[in-house]
Amino acid sequence: MNYTFLKISPLFKGYTEGQIKEVVEYLGCRTVKYKKGSFIYHAGSKVTEMGLVLKGSVQMEAVDLLGNRSILGIAMFGDIFAESYACIPEQPLMVDVAAREAVEVLFINIQKLISDKNKKINTQGLVQNILQIAARKNLGLSMRIFHSSPKKIRDRLISYFSAQVRLEGDTEIEIPLDRQQLADYLGVDRTALSKELGKMKKDGLIDYRKNHFSLYL
Repeated sequence: MNYTFLKISPLFKGYTEGQIKEVVEYLGCRTVKYKKGSFIYHAGSKVTEMGLVLKGSVQMEAVDLLGNRSILGIAMFGDIFAESYACIPEQPLMVDVAAREAVEVLFINIQKLISDKNKKINTQGLVQNILQIAARKNLGLSMRIFHSSPKKIRDRLISYFSAQVRLEGDTEIEIPLDRQQLADYLGVDRTALSKELGKMKKDGLIDYRKNHFSLYL
């Protein structure tokens, strides 16, 4: 286990490597590796463990009865996922969690963490960190709703790009989504998205190469 890596994760903010090792061993955490495209959790399942991405990245996605897929979020290395459902184990998952690439996940038993009364092990800081991370995620979901609300694809793109510029503090940005993922995130057709990006480039609003965008909005 790479405790140096865990130390830089927001989940273990304020912990020393020794304290992290102590908590991980006390909670009986386990690591699992998944191949690209593998499902980590299926919609409808019930979970008691949240995941911390050690390598690679995972995505949370919803698929309707017609097979239409919508990406609800992405967890990169150092991020956690399924923490809300793990806190309410009787609540079935409403989304699938899948590996975007080869991924390694550290699973943490939330129920044991919540019920922990061992004063010798510092788990309270971990609970507080989870609450802060969950709050930021809720804000992220709110932003997705905000970005996908405009009727026109261009307006959705402008909303998304504007948020990324504010986040990075620069008009040169690197987005974490490929074209299909961006289309799914904004709730639009990929072909229509690519066409609109081309129009925006022709209009001098943007320039791009793969996931790197220069914005002139």
